[in-house]
Amino acid sequence: MTEYRAHFDAEIDFVNGGGLRAEGFRLDLPSPELGEAEIGELLVRHLGLALVGRVALANLEIVAEPHRGSRGVGTVASAQANDDHRTLVDLSHPISAGLVTYPGLPAPTITPHLTREASRAHYAPGTEFALDVITMIGNTGTYLDSPYHRYAGGGDLASLSLETLVGLPAEVFRLTDATERGIPAEVFFDRELAGTAVLLHTGWSRHFGRPEYATGAPFLTEAGARHLVSVGVAAVGIDSLNIDDAESAGERPAHSVLLAAGVHVIEHLTALERVPVRGARFTAVPPRVEGFGTFPVRAFAEVPGPQAVG
Repeated sequence: MTEYRAHFDAEIDFVNGGGLRAEGFRLDLPSPELGEAEIGELLVRHLGLALVGRVALANLEIVAEPHRGSRGVGTVASAQANDDHRTLVDLSHPISAGLVTYPGLPAPTITPHLTREASRAHYAPGTEFALDVITMIGNTGTYLDSPYHRYAGGGDLASLSLETLVGLPAEVFRLTDATERGIPAEVFFDRELAGTAVLLHTGWSRHFGRPEYATGAPFLTEAGARHLVSVGVAAVGIDSLNIDDAESAGERPAHSVLLAAGVHVIEHLTALERVPVRGARFTAVPPRVEGFGTFPVRAFAEVPGPQAVG
């Protein structure tokens, strides 16, 4: 589904005096067919302005471009209301023998415990099975961190409630054109995020499995993590090497802040460009392993179909 945004300059005057001026403003659109007056109305709604007397747009251009989460646009209805018309988007990297997820950590190995050929001696004619052993560190592929990963007294994978892992309202933040690696708190100020899964779409997953994935990766700042905890998010995911700056001197403030608050951390996501900025549901469930802090997940989004577009 193609999404559209408007690029324009704007002048806004208020009936009680004063005004605002904007250059190069960008706004999500529910349809490319909107006129200048309708886009002006969306702009006022997005900014939450009151007592507006006049809106004038100049240099208006409508382009095909992924939405960034403008408020009041209403491009996607609730995923709950569209269970019969949904698309499942896989947000996980496949795991294979030799996969390098994080430089310096061991790659998984897969070996047979019982081959198909050997199993034939144990079963009826025509019946055979393969039993394999996988050896891997928990930080492999797309994985979830529980509090136990960071804190000895934190909850392990077996302690996590399914209600905090399944069908969370997803809020996607498009950051593929950010000019700085660190994602600041201010990015999140324009949305209501309580109880949601905040998914940081940086585009870095395009490097996954290659050497360039390891350097220059985007990350969440400590201030960003503290803001997300303060507003009550349930989970934070990123399609990058680490939720923290892996090139710092061993400091991991985002992990520390989020996991101390019981906020799940999901790293190495992919395909976030296929998830709308809002309206989808996010699921990432690890196995119920006691005394373990991190494990791969099959993360996915339930995205409303075309019928949900207003």
